[in-house]
Amino acid sequence: QIHGITPPISMIAPSAEDRSSTQQLMKELEIQGSFASVEDEKKRVEVLEIIQQLANDLVYNISVMKGLPKSIAKICKSKVYTFGSYKMGVYSPDSDIDTLIVLPKHVGRHDFFTHFETLLRERPELKEIFPIPEAYVPVMKIKFSGISLDIICSSISMASISQNLPLNDKALLKNLDDKNLRSLNGARVTDEIINLVPNKSAFKIALRAIKLWAQRKSIYGNIMGFPGGVAWAMMVARIAQLYPNASSSVLVEKFFTTFLNWNWPKPVLLKLIEDGPLNVRVWNPKSYGSDRAHLMPVITPAYPSMCSTHNITRSNQKIIMNEFLRASLLIKEVKATDDSKDWSPLFKKHDFFHRYEHYLMIIASTKEMANKEQHIKWSGFIESKIRLLVQKLELISNIDYAHPFNKPFNKRFHFADSYEMTKIIKGDIDYLFNNEYIIPENKLEKSGLAAIGSDILESTELLDQFKNARGENEWDLKDSCFDYLTTCTKWVDFNSTINDLSIKQIRNIELPDEMFDSDEKRPL
Repeated sequence: QIHGITPPISMIAPSAEDRSSTQQLMKELEIQGSFASVEDEKKRVEVLEIIQQLANDLVYNISVMKGLPKSIAKICKSKVYTFGSYKMGVYSPDSDIDTLIVLPKHVGRHDFFTHFETLLRERPELKEIFPIPEAYVPVMKIKFSGISLDIICSSISMASISQNLPLNDKALLKNLDDKNLRSLNGARVTDEIINLVPNKSAFKIALRAIKLWAQRKSIYGNIMGFPGGVAWAMMVARIAQLYPNASSSVLVEKFFTTFLNWNWPKPVLLKLIEDGPLNVRVWNPKSYGSDRAHLMPVITPAYPSMCSTHNITRSNQKIIMNEFLRASLLIKEVKATDDSKDWSPLFKKHDFFHRYEHYLMIIASTKEMANKEQHIKWSGFIESKIRLLVQKLELISNIDYAHPFNKPFNKRFHFADSYEMTKIIKGDIDYLFNNEYIIPENKLEKSGLAAIGSDILESTELLDQFKNARGENEWDLKDSCFDYLTTCTKWVDFNSTINDLSIKQIRNIELPDEMFDSDEKRPL
C-alpha cells in the first residue's frame, strides 16, 4: 500500500538496535517532561466535558432568545472537537487544548463571543479569558481549572449538531464564510494527518521528539515565521509515509537528513491537492504568485489546501536549515560513539542569547489604565508583525540574516512619574516590579519579544563577517526600524495614551537576566 503521493523509500522493518534506540528515545522524552501525567489527562477530559455542557447551554439560551419553543431548544446541540497536539496524542503538560465548538446555524460567532463568554465568566474554575474576535481565526483563550484552551467556533448549516458528526464531509463547508471555514479546517487537517500516517505509534513518538527539539532550539511558532505545531506534524507524517515500517528513532534520524536535503521550495504533501465544491482559493503556485513565493511550503491535506508555512522568511529558512544540519551531524556523531543511544544532546537548549553580539529589543508597553486583555492584544499584534521587521532587515546589504526569538518575555514595572515611565518604555529595567512590593496605582505592563524581552522583543543577528565599504562593522537600521514602528502604530485599536512601542539596540553583555537560566553563564 502506498501512503502519500509517492511510493515508500524503504519498507525495512526495525532492527533490534532500532527498537532499543526507540526505547531510549522514549525514556529521554520522559526525562525531558514530554508526557502529561494520568492526573493531568483526567483533568483535561473533565474540563472538556464542562466546555461541552456550556456550549450546549449556549445553544439552548440562544435558541430560546430567537423564539424557538423550549421543547425544540432542548434538542438543539453543539459538538466539541479537539485538534492539534491534544487530538494527535502528543501533548505535553504545558500544552493548551485546541478546541473547536461546532454550532448550529442559528447560533453565530457573535453569540459565541458574547453569551458564551458570559457563561465562562460565571464559572469559578475560570482564571483567565482573552477573547480575540478580530483574529484571522477568531479565538477565545482561557485558563480553566489550570488548563489552557484555545477555543474557536464554527456555525454550520444544521439545526442541531450530532455527537458523532464527522468533519471530513466537504458538504459541511457549503455556505460558510471565510472565518467559519478556517475555524472548521483546523480539526479537519488534524483528522487527515492521523488518517494518512501508516504507523501511528511510531509517528507519535517521533513527533514528540521533533516538537521538543524545535521548541528547545526556538524555531517553533508560526507567528514568528517558524513552522507551527501542525507544520511540524505534517513534516513528520511525510517521513512516516516514506518509511512506513520504521521505528520512531529511525523516523527522527530520517527527518533531519530528508529535510536537510529537500529540494525547497518543492512542497511537502501528504496527499494530492483536491478540488472541491467551493469557490475558495486552494494553494496553487502555478496560478498564484504569492504561493510561488513560499520558501518552505508544507501543505495542509484537507480541502481547501493551504500553506501552513507561508510566514517563513528567508532569514528563518536559513536558521531552520542550519538547525537541520546541526541535528543531522549530532545524530551521526552520537551513533559513531559507543553510547549510541543517548538522545539528550538533541534536546539541549538553544544558544540564542550567546550566539550573537548585537540584538534588537522590541518593547511593547501598556499603561495599567488598560486591562490585561488590552495589553495581550497590543503585544500580540506587535509579535505578529515581527516578521515584517525581519524582512526589512534582510534588505540591508551587509546583514546576512535577522534571527527572531520565538517567545516573548512579559514583565510588570512600577513607576513614580512620567520620567520613570519613559525610561521603562525605552528599556530600562531598574523599575521592574517585585512581588514583595505593594503594586502602586500607576503601573506599566511591558512585554518584550525575540531576543530580549517581553512581549515585544525581537532579536536580530548582525554578522561580523559582513563589513561595509570602510571595512567596519556598521549597520544602518534606522529606516527599517522606523518603518516597522510606523506599521505597528497604525493598528486599528492603537491608543497613544496607553500603548507604546520602542526598539532598543543592545549587545549580548547587556541582555537582561531573565534571558538566562539560573545556572547559565552570561556572555562576557
